[in-house]
Order: sequence, then structure tokens, then C-alpha cells
Amino acid sequence: MIRSVRLATGVQLECSEQGDPDGLPVLLLHGATDSRLSWEPLLPHLPTSIRAIAPSQRGHGDSERRPGAGYRIEDMADDAAAVIDALELGPTVVVGHSMGGWVAQQLAIEYPERVRAVLLEAAFGTARENPAARAFLEEVAAMPEVPAEFAREFQLSTTANPLPAGALDEFVAESMKLPAWLWRELFGGFLETDLSPRLGSIEAPTLLVWGDRDEFITRADQD
Repeated sequence: MIRSVRLATGVQLECSEQGDPDGLPVLLLHGATDSRLSWEPLLPHLPTSIRAIAPSQRGHGDSERRPGAGYRIEDMADDAAAVIDALELGPTVVVGHSMGGWVAQQLAIEYPERVRAVLLEAAFGTARENPAARAFLEEVAAMPEVPAEFAREFQLSTTANPLPAGALDEFVAESMKLPAWLWRELFGGFLETDLSPRLGSIEAPTLLVWGDRDEFITRADQD
């Protein structure tokens, strides 16, 4: 089921939802320039006892985006808390991939009563100590335009195995929904993000999932 949810934070998000309405709530938070569609290959494999919700975060996919709306990690964490409230989920398992991992961490720090457990996939507390990540963020933050070929290479750089037929084109199309100003604002904000000093305050049970072929997010970041 696809639904649009108007949040107390003032933005409207498009969400995928499936499973038992009374089941264990699991909130799935995608990476930068992705959307709810990133989770589509996973959803059929989840038990029907799980109530899975995958929003396109503000500015992404077909969710609302407008200049000046605020696209920092804390803004998206406020949205995630507002999704939990709007859908009356109660304490929720929060899964975050890449940028979504930052959002999940911020959510667990600022709204611990809304977080039952956390799963972080290819996540890090800060990019400041990762030279490759920092250089990439600086490059994107300075780009006047984002060519489709750059978006394609960006998506390909996050994969280790072949994607299903048509999936890459779909993911690139989602990335290209973001105007250049939003790419710059997002990635520029990532340069300023450092949750490392506050990670010890996360009390929810947390699992880190990391691919040892990841050339962008390092083992040191996981440690």
C-alpha cells in the first residue's frame, strides 16, 4: 500500500506500508537521493507479522520538497518521529541505510521513547575522519548541476552484486528527482554532521550490518 502522510513537522511524505497493522512496527529509512523504492526488493521477504513502513524522506522520491524547508539530519529525524506519531506505531524498530543510518541514530538519541531497537546498515557517526567520504561529499556539495551519468555512477558505486533488470534505471530516476540545489544542501549538511560524541547515549538494542566489500564506508567507521 502506498499512502501520503502529512506530518506535524509540516511536510508530506509518501510511504510504502505492508503487513499486519497490529504487528511489530519497523520503520525503514533509505539513503541519500534514494526513496521508498530502495526497500521494494526487501519487502516481499519480510514476515507478514511485521508492519513495515518505508517513507521517502523529505525532498526524496515523490515526497514534498521545497527550498528552505530544512534538509539536515535532525530535520529528517524529526520527520521520522512524526511518522511514528502520525501512524500511532508506538516504540518502533528503526532500520537505517547510509544517510538513513544517521537519521536512525539521531532519532534514537533525541526520541528514545519512540525507538524499540535500531539496525544500522553501512552507517557512520561522522564522515570527517573518512578521507574518501569527505572528498566525495565536498565534490557533490560544490556541483552546480548533477548529470544523470553522475547519478548512475553514484548508484553503481553502492552495489557489489548485479541488480535485477531495470532496477538501476529506477534508482537513477529516483536520484534525478532531486534538483541540484537539494543535492548540494544534503551533502553539504553531511559534512557538518558528527553524532560520534553522542552515540553512547543510545540505549536501544542496536545491530550494525556492514559489507566487507564496501569501499566507501570502512570497518573503522563501524568500529
